[in-house]
Amino acid sequence: MRTGIWYKNVTWDDAPHLNDQAKAALLASYPEHERATRSQGVPLLGSGAVYPVLDEDILCDPFELPKHFYRINGIDFGIDHPFAWVALAWDKDADTVYLYDSYRKSGETPVYHAVVMKKHGTWIPHAWPHDGMNRDKGSGRPLWKQYKGHGANMLPRSARYDEKIGGPQGTEPAVIELLERMRTGRFKVFRGQSAWFEEKRAYHRKDGIIVAKNDDLMKATQYALMDKRRAKVLVLAPPPRPKYSKPIIGGSR
Repeated sequence: MRTGIWYKNVTWDDAPHLNDQAKAALLASYPEHERATRSQGVPLLGSGAVYPVLDEDILCDPFELPKHFYRINGIDFGIDHPFAWVALAWDKDADTVYLYDSYRKSGETPVYHAVVMKKHGTWIPHAWPHDGMNRDKGSGRPLWKQYKGHGANMLPRSARYDEKIGGPQGTEPAVIELLERMRTGRFKVFRGQSAWFEEKRAYHRKDGIIVAKNDDLMKATQYALMDKRRAKVLVLAPPPRPKYSKPIIGGSR
């Protein structure tokens, strides 16, 4: 028998006795700052949620991604916490980013994670944090090169806002951009990404500082977003040119 404390975040979507009309009426009866807590179970921790946006405002039904959407994935290596991976598609025409897949797993090796990282195509680049430069104690190889060795398309340097300024990057610029996109309808998440939404609801500040705990998917999203200029679009090879036989000049005698 297991001991200890176990918890699970639940939302109004887990309450079948509430229909859309009842949810709307209840939501309108609560103060705005309590609505996320009342409807989604977002804890009122510290000085508030990092992304005080309702899940339904950024949720969208999955659709087939058009070929012209640019793609980039983001990872958080999980050195002393779960490994996390997200897949983003960027519609440059509408400047809208879609998070269409995600993954979080503890206790596995790079070869296992790399299988998931390649599931949508080995041509999609991966943004990764500066701690990927750390060397593995056993092999002596940097972490990012281990994943590259297993076929993952790793960008040749760690994620950064400016190509000329590498190293560890501040979190706030990516957080601000993502929040602005959420509020303006330019960041959407496919339905079914429950682990991502659980992290988003619990992501909070204490004394104005973001609490870096249980934020693996949030960080992976931030790295992909800050490196979105490196996103790629699938380039299809041109069809082979038909072969024509050399014309006979003058005919036969």
